[in-house]
Formats: sequence, structure tokens, C-alpha cells
Amino acid sequence: MNETIVLGGGCFWCTEAVFDRVRGITDVESGYANGQVPSPTYEQICTGRTGHAEVVKLTFDPAVITVRQILEIFFATHDPTTLNRQGNDVGTQYRSGIYTTDPEHRRVAEEMVAQLNESRAFGAPVVTEVQPLESYWPAEDYHQDYFLNHPGQGYCAFVVGPKVEKFRKTFTQHLKAEAA
Repeated sequence: MNETIVLGGGCFWCTEAVFDRVRGITDVESGYANGQVPSPTYEQICTGRTGHAEVVKLTFDPAVITVRQILEIFFATHDPTTLNRQGNDVGTQYRSGIYTTDPEHRRVAEEMVAQLNESRAFGAPVVTEVQPLESYWPAEDYHQDYFLNHPGQGYCAFVVGPKVEKFRKTFTQHLKAEAA
């Protein structure tokens, strides 16, 4: 039985491109989570006034990959220490977040954040929010599979591509065969 978890790691193009390549992830959808505006548009999100985070909704097979393993990849492929920012992407929509509907997923996420902070793994406090998923809206079609469809686009080549390469080198054991 597949499960889902929603992750915000800055721009959803980056997060989607990484998790598209993870063995055990059966679907990745870019979207918007936990804001006040129903069915928001990308333009609304970019104002920073809707309260949404850019996220990916992951559907996964827990017999192939665990929530903890997913979160290990998540924490290694974005900067969880910068509040409302990833690189040059700045605003509340780019916050680091884990949004759950399963109490066990929330427990694992809270435990990991505490462990990362206790060990000072990143040299700065982890600011990733762990919250229940209150609302989720899929992003527009043109955002889905963005890196796959636009690998040569500037942002993809210089920001998304290096994150995908870092994942490939660091997590070879989780790489889908077709993504190798």
C-alpha cells in the first residue's frame, strides 16, 4: 500500500527532479501547501502573501523506501538552515517544510530534526517546519516534470542539475535503474 508525504525544499523544480530519480517513489507532483488561498496560481504564490509553500507531493512504496530514507535525501539535497530561502530564491514560499497526514511520518520527521540539531550536522540550526498537511493544491501543468522537459533552461542547468548530480553521487543505493 503506497503512502504519501509532502516536502518543501525551496523551488519545487529542484525537489521534484531529485525525487523523480528515487527508487520506491512512484509519483512526484509539484504543488502548493498550507496556505490560505484555495486553488492558488503560481503568480499568487510568488507574491508571498498566500501563505503557501512550494512543495512536492511524494507517493512512495514503504516496502522499497522508508520515510526516514526519504527525509535523509531531502535534508541532503537542500539547505534546511535558511529561513524562507534556498539560494537566490527568497520568500516564505521557499521555506523548508515537511507536511504530513500520517502521525508516524510526523514523529520520524520531528525526531530527525531534533537529531540533526543535536548533532549540529549542518553547523547551524535546522529551521525546517514539521506540520500537518492542512491543504494541498497541484501546481499548474507547466511546472510538472519541469527539469525533465527543460534540462537546458538556465535555472535547470545551473541550479537543478547540480542538485540532481549531488543526489546521484551521494545516494546511489536509492537511484532508480533508468535514472542511472
